[in-house]
Amino acid sequence: MPRNLERAFEERPDVYAAWRDLVGAVTANMDMRRYELVTFAAARRLRSTYCSIMHGNVLQDDLGEDILAIAGNREDALDAVDLAVMDLAERVVVDATSITQDDLQRLRDLGLADADIMDVVLAAAARCFFSKTLDALCVQADAEFQELAPGLKEAFVVGRPIASA
Repeated sequence: MPRNLERAFEERPDVYAAWRDLVGAVTANMDMRRYELVTFAAARRLRSTYCSIMHGNVLQDDLGEDILAIAGNREDALDAVDLAVMDLAERVVVDATSITQDDLQRLRDLGLADADIMDVVLAAAARCFFSKTLDALCVQADAEFQELAPGLKEAFVVGRPIASA
């Protein structure tokens, strides 16, 4: 059975296919954990419940991250590099024009190459397209996510509610 996000693109399957290709291109040279941290940060800042759930679950279930610690107080849960890339992702979402060369230099000083910085920016910018599309079409996270533990629901539901059964 298709997910709500897939049904949202039934009118434009070519756009959904292009989206999948874009994500593949963005992640081709990017560490999966970094991609998920960036995407989770961007999704939460965009108030995208659906994307927050999907990428928070990947971090927790596939990568073994303590997602409640990351969602609650990531400064205590992550190292300086992870914090910097999540901060940059949020800055892209909120106001990319406010990002300065000094901001990018901070990432370079932490050991990221310009290509790594570009990957973070691309992942955050791509999340803007997808999250905003879903929210503008009133797409809710699938009802199966009603079964999430209460703490996870609290961490993930940052915008639209999860669909009812």
